Amino acid sequence: MDTFTLAATSFIIALSLFITGKKDPLQTAFISLCLAVFVTEVGVFFHDIFAAVFWKKIEYLGTVAIAPCALWFFRRLTHNRSIPTQGLIVFSVFLSAVGAFALFTPAARWSHFNSFVLVYTHASFALCYVALVRYVKKLPPSVEKKRLGYMLFACPSAVIIGNIDLLNYFGFGLASLSGIVMAVLLYFILLIVAYPQLHELHDFFARALVIFVGTFLGVIIFYFAAGIFSNSQLPSFTSILMASFLIVISLSPVRIILKKIFSFFYPESQNIFTSLYEFDEKLEKEKSLMLAEMAPVFAHEIRNPLGSIKGAAQFLKAEAVTEEQHKLFDVIIEEVNRLNGVVNKFLDYARPYNLMLKPQNINKLVSRTVSIIAANELAGKISIVQELAENLPDVEIDEQQFMPVILNIAINAIEAMQPGGTLTLRTSRIETAAGIAVGITIRDTGHGISKESLKNIFKPFYTTKERGAGLGLAICQRIIKDHGGIIRVKSIPGQGSVFFIRLAAAS
Repeated sequence: MDTFTLAATSFIIALSLFITGKKDPLQTAFISLCLAVFVTEVGVFFHDIFAAVFWKKIEYLGTVAIAPCALWFFRRLTHNRSIPTQGLIVFSVFLSAVGAFALFTPAARWSHFNSFVLVYTHASFALCYVALVRYVKKLPPSVEKKRLGYMLFACPSAVIIGNIDLLNYFGFGLASLSGIVMAVLLYFILLIVAYPQLHELHDFFARALVIFVGTFLGVIIFYFAAGIFSNSQLPSFTSILMASFLIVISLSPVRIILKKIFSFFYPESQNIFTSLYEFDEKLEKEKSLMLAEMAPVFAHEIRNPLGSIKGAAQFLKAEAVTEEQHKLFDVIIEEVNRLNGVVNKFLDYARPYNLMLKPQNINKLVSRTVSIIAANELAGKISIVQELAENLPDVEIDEQQFMPVILNIAINAIEAMQPGGTLTLRTSRIETAAGIAVGITIRDTGHGISKESLKNIFKPFYTTKERGAGLGLAICQRIIKDHGGIIRVKSIPGQGSVFFIRLAAAS
């Protein structure tokens, strides 16, 4: 079961990357390494069952293929700036080809042939690890250095745990865990390769926890069902655990394969694999379209009476005699203007935007916005700090629509810092699974946002201000979503708030 688990895991990882990956050189190299491991473990598994020479040769073919695949993968992982040079990989391919050819000659009967193949493969892995250590040491403090540092720790840890059964020579009765541990290591490397947005250790633990919980839920369900419907002897706990693990990590690629098959034969059944959450998202889009259709009619029916009320108030104000009457009519006119402003904001929120997207340098946009903010009288005692990253890629945005987003969030931050504080606007380059993105961070040192308000901050008409319409941040979120971006907010009451915006880089 130990060998079968590693074989199945390596195949599932290769299949999932092939189906869902971007097919970039790094993922292609990792696919080749996983397939080489798969071929090796398949040979070991069937040789243990049938004891046929054919399966032993399959095992050797997979083993000699691992070395060049590992060197190629680590060369791509280090961006072609490490010991595994292209010439070394070519030489390794040559050695592996000679080893594969030797399997079908009398040289395969040499008593040390198996040892030579193992030493060759292990030496390749050792070289890859040394190359990775040297590469990581040269990196400046960064997300990449942190992620590869986790890998430097995971690889020797897996080797030590995987070979713990060597203690049996000293009288311990330990089961072999090498296949299971290597399967976990491959999955960990998959997270490094396919999910560049994961850069904190707790992110990896969270992913592992999802797999762990799903696996044990599968084991519990199996034992529960077996206890009710089966009277025969159950498989070992380890076998059931590994089977459950394989099922959990297989769900995603199997679902994608089935979706493609059903889409080919039943193209009209587009929603067959749509989850309830995706249906909710579709329903929200339909609501937005309906709101966009109703908003102009709603605004027209309100604006007409407002215009009449304002006109009548202005006429009567001209005829007013006392100062008190003048003040009353001023209140009516002021409230009519405020309500008209709410209607305008509601229209801005409800109607779809016709974006005029152009590649823009986000640093220039932030700098222009800061100059507008600095001219605002509220910013008199506020210190404004710009931390703009250099050499940022352009982003596709509508400047006329997007500048008010930064302006609105910044003005809210300034209002939260009265009578004084620090407003920081930062830009950054972000590497994601979907490609390069640009981040905009707006940080203040104000009174912060309560947990209750934080949950509702982007909801339309939710406000903590006495005279606010509660549509400013809802409109900001809508504009950012229309640009294909995301907005997040974190806040600590009494210390300040941070708004983070991410936009995809222009292709």
